[in-house]
Amino acid sequence: MEWRDEGALLSVRRHGETAAIIEVFTAGHGRHAGVVRGGTSRKIAPILQPGAQLDLTWRARLDEHIGAFTVEPLKSRAADLMSDRQSLAGLHAVTALLTFALPEREAHPRLYARTIGLLDMIGATEVWPLAYLRWEMALLDELGFGLDLSGCAVTGTVDDLVYVSPRSGRAISRGAAGEWADRLLPLSPAMTGTDTYDVAQVLAGLGTTGHFLVAKLAEAMGNRPVPEARQRLLDLLARAG
Repeated sequence: MEWRDEGALLSVRRHGETAAIIEVFTAGHGRHAGVVRGGTSRKIAPILQPGAQLDLTWRARLDEHIGAFTVEPLKSRAADLMSDRQSLAGLHAVTALLTFALPEREAHPRLYARTIGLLDMIGATEVWPLAYLRWEMALLDELGFGLDLSGCAVTGTVDDLVYVSPRSGRAISRGAAGEWADRLLPLSPAMTGTDTYDVAQVLAGLGTTGHFLVAKLAEAMGNRPVPEARQRLLDLLARAG
């Protein structure tokens, strides 16, 4: 068995004395693991940093085997962000959530394209946290837990949508919320298409997506905890705001 693809490195761990096991996210093969022989060497180890874009060739005798990767670097991202704690935290939140959420060897080409766009944006523009919020929304949608913010779940109106139902993920208008308003999640303007970056609005949106990451996605995965890398990013954004 053999295939070649391009992908972003999600994680790396030592394997034996000189090898490493890496997980990557590719367009055609999804989240995929494999051994890199000599992965801890001075030549290869600097290449294997989370977020790095790699040219990958995977080989195995049988498809169900873990197999081995040969890798060639295409773009290093983490090294360029070392002096920017917030951007580096954003990169780590992306790679950690993908490792946590994606089924193995299941292709998600739309999410892959969106992920690469976000990784290229982190650190390159000040508004990348807004793109990160919308990436979390796309991740939930891709995995079957998407939010429906197109109209009020109660009245059907598209006006004055300010809440999200914590159970259904559907938008609720101010007028329809009534006495239930304090039990609903905020529908931040940052979630509905505004291009104006406001850190408070982004954090409000991330509070809402965070609810569904825990209550829907993590619950479906046996209540595994959402990676701490996400909370570290939110803490840094809150301090900066």
